[in-house]
Amino acid sequence: GWDEDGHHFEESLHYEGRAVDITTSDRDKSKYGTLSRLAVEAGFDWVYYESKAHIHCSVKAENSVAAKSGGCFPGSASVSLADGGRKYVRDLAPGDRVLAADERGALTATDFITFLDAEPAATRLFYVIETESGERLALTAAHLLFVESNGTEARGHMTAVYASTVTAGHKVFVVREPGDVLAPVTVKRIYLQAREGSFAPLTARGSLVVDHVLASCYAVVEDHELAHWAFAPVRFAHWLSGLLRPREKGAAAAAARADGVHWYSDVLYRLGTWVLDGRAMHPLGVSRPSS
Repeated sequence: GWDEDGHHFEESLHYEGRAVDITTSDRDKSKYGTLSRLAVEAGFDWVYYESKAHIHCSVKAENSVAAKSGGCFPGSASVSLADGGRKYVRDLAPGDRVLAADERGALTATDFITFLDAEPAATRLFYVIETESGERLALTAAHLLFVESNGTEARGHMTAVYASTVTAGHKVFVVREPGDVLAPVTVKRIYLQAREGSFAPLTARGSLVVDHVLASCYAVVEDHELAHWAFAPVRFAHWLSGLLRPREKGAAAAAARADGVHWYSDVLYRLGTWVLDGRAMHPLGVSRPSS
């Protein structure tokens, strides 16, 4: 359905998670009629013979849970707090202190600032990363996740990659007790699952621990350091407002709870489409309403 080699044109529905090309394992064209009828019964809005080799199937935008899903976690994802507690990502508010990682990869406390995207009623398609020790982290295709770098010398070092590129055998970083330290744990399997709610929290450190797994706050571009630099103005505004208006928590909370894509994220995305090569941005990297 979705390829990494650019076999489809740039605006293809394949890159929105809305289209597939199907055939039978034996390539028997006499079975294509039955196959197309089954596709219609399965709920596809468009089914037709695109070529002699396959049948094209696609759905309308309002029927797709994958279309432009941005970089988010489901509302039911659990965030680790600095005081040892946990909180649903949908319930985070300014003033919350959450667990994150510092530049050396050690756990530290950091401020939750705002949501870069918040869609409480949206249904999105999430990649569920399941580890050998039982952790399950759900995040959208374009979201960045920290994995252990390849090579013996790089063992224990972190690299941020798209969730859609994580495979079984990769090692993600999980909070381990006692001592609350980050340890690399092997990914057992990855599967797709539709869930309700879509939230992209931003912290001062640019990372956070979700469902016991360390993840980046960023998405769309596969460069955590670049994204963290790009959001420096938001972090500075948060720091400055804390100095000048330390008691105005109500206004900050209302701003953080505003639904939709944060205006600064939208500006950065538009700017990125102008200055970056199209291949530098994930094809599912900007959130769109599900209806």
